[in-house]
Amino acid sequence: MTHDPFPLFETWFAEARETELNDSNAMTIATADASGQPSARMVLLKGHDRTGFVFYTNQESRKAADIAANPQAAILFHWKSLRRQIRIEGALSTVSDDVADAYFATRSRDSQLGAWASDQSRPLDSRATFETRYDEVKTRFDGQHVPRPPHWSGYLLTPRRFEFWQDREHRLHERRVFVRDGDSDGNVWTEGMLYP
Repeated sequence: MTHDPFPLFETWFAEARETELNDSNAMTIATADASGQPSARMVLLKGHDRTGFVFYTNQESRKAADIAANPQAAILFHWKSLRRQIRIEGALSTVSDDVADAYFATRSRDSQLGAWASDQSRPLDSRATFETRYDEVKTRFDGQHVPRPPHWSGYLLTPRRFEFWQDREHRLHERRVFVRDGDSDGNVWTEGMLYP
């Protein structure tokens, strides 16, 4: 049986936007470094379509180093209010500069300045040091457009596997899996089910 996971994702995501109090677009992203050491953290989904799922980060961060060494990842949406989760696995690639610039321009000015001030994931001796750096960046760009830092961009996860998990009473959960046909152009998916 072959179906398409994207309409189901759209339905569940739309329902989550109605029911989740905070950050319905929050997702866990799990990466692994060159040695296979895993790491997971929360990020925000900032775009999606049939090509995949986009998030943004500092490209000098730990997650970016993991991605450079091993460009495979898994993302997880968990919506407690709906008792649902979606797991998605696939390959990561960097978005184009035009796409990254367009998204960066939509961020609040304070968030834009923070992207310049932060050495994300690196050791910080005190909060005061970061606040001083932020103030310096704020002064530097006073009255000016804040461009996207060269070390800040987005990643696209191109899915090859989806799992839709629906909580049921007595742990009799429903799990639907979609796997992309490796011989197709990316539009052919095989659907199956898993035991809870």
